Parts: sequence; structure tokens; C-alpha cells
Amino acid sequence: MKAFENRLVAVVLLCCALQTAYGIKCWDCRSDNDPKCGDPFDNSTLAITDCQQAPELDHLRGVRPTMCRKIRQKVHGEWRYFRSCAYMGEPGIEGDERFCLMRTGSYNIFMEFCTCNSKDGCNGAGLQKSNLLAVLFGTFSVGAVAHFLRH
Repeated sequence: MKAFENRLVAVVLLCCALQTAYGIKCWDCRSDNDPKCGDPFDNSTLAITDCQQAPELDHLRGVRPTMCRKIRQKVHGEWRYFRSCAYMGEPGIEGDERFCLMRTGSYNIFMEFCTCNSKDGCNGAGLQKSNLLAVLFGTFSVGAVAHFLRH
């Protein structure tokens, strides 16, 4: 029975590692060039971008994008939207993708930065909801590992 428990723990850990090893695909557009990029978001004519293929940035040598980003910006009363791969930061605020970082400035400027890496295309419109199946699987996995470690 101990061998089965060790294999189960190894499979769970491998699944967790594989999930983080894959690259992410994000929407890449600007509403000032394409009005479909705004909210409501219409991706019917856009191709999703594989962030692993995104170019290396001159000011961030060796840094690869690991998340998607959506920026909502209001400048002098006009809303603009930018969606792209994100090279730095963490998903959401303290890891919670439901929350975005908001900034205001002088001259009637407002910006909202949303970052995510929960699924491909997560920088589409609206707040992202957790996948129920993923939550249940994660809860089961943690419970199983805790059970086996206690015995």
C-alpha cells in the first residue's frame, strides 16, 4: 500500500509541475487600432498570441512573458483598451485574478491593470471566474496528499 501512496503523491506533484510548465496564449490588440479590442471584447477577427513566441524586449533581456495583461485607460474622457502578454508582475492582486490594480493621475487620467495566467485568453472581457473542476481537483489533491502523509 505504501508504494501506491508514493506513486499517487508523485503523480499529483507531476500534474502540478506540468501545469506550470506550459506557456500561455493571450489576446494582443489595442482599441485605438481595432475597436473590437474594447469592452465588450469581440475576438472574432483576432488570432490569439502564443506568449512563448513573443519577442524579447530590449529593456528586459532574458525575461519571458508568463501572464496575460489587460489595461483599461481613460485619458481626457476617452477609454482605451490594451491586451497583450505580460512580462513582469504577478497575476491579479496578491495572486487573486479577480482584482486589478487601479491608478489615477493628474489631467483626468485613470488606468486599470489586470494580469492573469489561469487559462489561455484570460485577458478577454470581464472578470475571470475560477474553474470549478480545477478547484475541486486541487482540493482533492491536497486532501489526498495530507491523508497519505498522516499515515
